[in-house]
Amino acid sequence: MIPIDRRSALRAGAGAAVAGALATGCTDSAPATPAGSASGPARGTDPGSPAGPSAGASPGNGRPAARTAPAPRRFPGQPTEIAHGPRDRARVALTFHGQGDPATATAVLAEAERAGARITVLAVGGWLDEHPDLARRILDGGHDLGNHTLHHIDISELDEAAAYAEITGCAQRLRRLTGSIGSWFRPSRTQHATPLVQRLARKAGYPHVLSYDVDSLDFTSPGAAAVTRTVTGQIRNGSVVSLHFGYADTVAALPALLDALERRGLRAVTTTELLT
Repeated sequence: MIPIDRRSALRAGAGAAVAGALATGCTDSAPATPAGSASGPARGTDPGSPAGPSAGASPGNGRPAARTAPAPRRFPGQPTEIAHGPRDRARVALTFHGQGDPATATAVLAEAERAGARITVLAVGGWLDEHPDLARRILDGGHDLGNHTLHHIDISELDEAAAYAEITGCAQRLRRLTGSIGSWFRPSRTQHATPLVQRLARKAGYPHVLSYDVDSLDFTSPGAAAVTRTVTGQIRNGSVVSLHFGYADTVAALPALLDALERRGLRAVTTTELLT
């Protein structure tokens, strides 16, 4: 467990990393508008992580990296829409909607990695256009990377052609940057996919749609302590938690949240590992 004085230092560092960051995460009320350009984040160096270190150059030039990222998998016995993993194993998946200031995103990744946790990032395609290096940074840290639509609009309200374009548009960006369409698809602005969206996701190459059973409500900016209380009050074996990159409260809450999981014997893993 991380000592109290170190946790305080980590929280302070996280706060500094996101000072001035825009609250532009994936909310349920208004589309986020990423701004700025990517700043060459450091590469992950953990050779024992599920994804391992990158074998190629930074994908900032828009070319696929030398190592192909994991592709979607079918998990026998699991429904089309997955909201949680097995309840008989002490594992949980922390899933992050990938959008917002890149400083916030890299702070979340660094904090998770310091604690030995692995997360799942569902990236918005437009965000990847603004910050292409983050795709490989996520994978190099041993995390899952998936698709959260191209523009993060309410996919449930779109017609078939527009909804399919939202899914495939983000998939194309992921393929260009990583060589794969990503491990997972999560629909935008909804917890549950409509039958149409489920069908379109399968058509695009995603056997499952990723939902969640714990909503952190971090996008409401309730404060770090409230985010931690909300998650720890609901999480249990197999839970999939919805969190966001675009909020300072999320970064500030992460050390205490990861400590709480450790005390309860819950291991934070990627969604792929949760279901494997």
